[in-house]
Amino acid sequence: MPTYNAPVTDYKFLMHDVFDLQQYNHMQSYKEASPDLIDAVLEEAAKLTENIFQPINQSGGEEGCILQNGVVTTPKGFKEAYDQFVEGGWQSLTGNPEYGGQGLPMSIGLALNEMMVSSNWGLAMYPGLTKGAYETIHTWGTDEQKSTYLPKMVSGEWSGTMNLTEPHCGTDLGLLRTKAVPNDDGSYSITGTKIFISAGDHDLTENIIHLVLARIEGAPEGTEGISLFIVPKININEDGTLADRNGVTCGSLEEKMGIHSNATCLLNYDAAKGFLLGPENKGMRAMFTMMNEARVGVAVQGLAIAEVAQQNAADYTRERLQGRSLTGVKNPDGAADPIIVHPDVRRMLMTNRAFIEGARAMALWSAIQIDLSIGEENEDKKTAANDILALMTPVLKSYLTDQGVEAASRAMQCFGGHGYICEWGMEQFLRDARIAPIYEGTNGIQAMDLVGRKLPRKNGEVIRDFFNMVQEFADEHKDNPDMEHYVAMLDKALKRQQAATMWLMQNAMDNPDHAGATAHYYLNLMALVTMGFFWAKMAFKAKVMIKEGAGDKNFLENKIRTADFFYTHILPDTAALRIKIEAGANDVMSIDANSF
Repeated sequence: MPTYNAPVTDYKFLMHDVFDLQQYNHMQSYKEASPDLIDAVLEEAAKLTENIFQPINQSGGEEGCILQNGVVTTPKGFKEAYDQFVEGGWQSLTGNPEYGGQGLPMSIGLALNEMMVSSNWGLAMYPGLTKGAYETIHTWGTDEQKSTYLPKMVSGEWSGTMNLTEPHCGTDLGLLRTKAVPNDDGSYSITGTKIFISAGDHDLTENIIHLVLARIEGAPEGTEGISLFIVPKININEDGTLADRNGVTCGSLEEKMGIHSNATCLLNYDAAKGFLLGPENKGMRAMFTMMNEARVGVAVQGLAIAEVAQQNAADYTRERLQGRSLTGVKNPDGAADPIIVHPDVRRMLMTNRAFIEGARAMALWSAIQIDLSIGEENEDKKTAANDILALMTPVLKSYLTDQGVEAASRAMQCFGGHGYICEWGMEQFLRDARIAPIYEGTNGIQAMDLVGRKLPRKNGEVIRDFFNMVQEFADEHKDNPDMEHYVAMLDKALKRQQAATMWLMQNAMDNPDHAGATAHYYLNLMALVTMGFFWAKMAFKAKVMIKEGAGDKNFLENKIRTADFFYTHILPDTAALRIKIEAGANDVMSIDANSF
């Protein structure tokens, strides 16, 4: 049976030493986030996820959810675990105090999210989707809607979902058919079918608040005519008590590859009572509030599954005896050496470690940008944070989820044949991981969003700001002998991205297929430059702390060793990616469609 230990030490290093969260205590959400409070939250979150969530992860995946007589039940132990989660106040951690939340920053919420997904992905999705629905209502709702829904969602008594996809349309939402008919009382009757609705029905909460995209009768065709509606599973009386069942039912549960313990539903809306959220015909704009929140959350899922898979692989390779070391016997009292002595096993473990720790820094930094985009009073800084977050969101979602799958696969490989057997748990990690590059916008869509929408944004000002951020760090440390190795390689990688950006600007306008064919490569190139930037920052801080005699020396030395591995074994991939980008679309598009 797999195990899990929350990465509390790494989060403390990032929060206190690398990013120094105390510098943000001019913002309301950070005023109470003292180092002691942050440490307490991390340690209690570790207890929750290690002791409550993780023990029912494997059994929950095996049992799955059940739909019987129109009622969806979650696996054994899930309701009890969710109740403990709610009773501990975890759902309210980052919620607005006006609605019962604790008002702590998103950066702390991100750490909790990673731990929850690592320990039990399926269970973590129920409150995770509620958080996205909460943020959307909080941003777009009327005062009455906020007071009606948010307190119960913040407390965890009610959950939330997002309803976009229909049987005939996914990415191209302009084709949706779900309709909304105005009622005399100001509500709407919503009719249609939605598929792939994560946490669409379950027994964890007394009500589920669905956010549903639909087209009001007479609205324009395409995405310009889509509106967003709040549709509760159970109608709500004026005094806030629950009334009768609304016209929304679960028609079936999807039989899927992974995350079996999360109910992925086909939902039928039959004149269900709904309420317009945000302006009429502006539903896509409102829904992107939830989509962007969800995309950062999905990026963390890629990181989280890599972390737990890596932990179990590392444990196994220290114990599994097989063969002898190439450089001589390392376990003379045993029949063989542990397989962690073999360089190829080390290569897989080090690749995973370099990705995981670099990805964690990227994700946490992005969560800080979310906090700044919400709570910063300086408008220029607030705008800058929002701009860089918009630029980085597709990079995070795509790269972290793609590499999460690869990391889980490498971890399974460390087990050999045992990794393919269910009892070890590795195959569940790999199956669960595979959805992340697909949902909340496939990774191909993320790459096109980056190249087609984010790079040209503000006439290229935002991507230039990104280049300047990396370049300023390199310039600041170029004369530091402890950093010259990192700075030289980071500078080369940055120049490759700048050259690739210029190539796209010069060629994609004439032939848009050049953008489509190379967007995936460009996104990965940008991800590596970003990760290289954060690995350099972590290495610098670790070196300073060692000189000062601060922190755990072994932890810090291993941080530097991992940074060195990233720079010598992973960052050089930027050279190949630039070559692929500048090859363009000609070879990609050369074969006739019928010849595939």
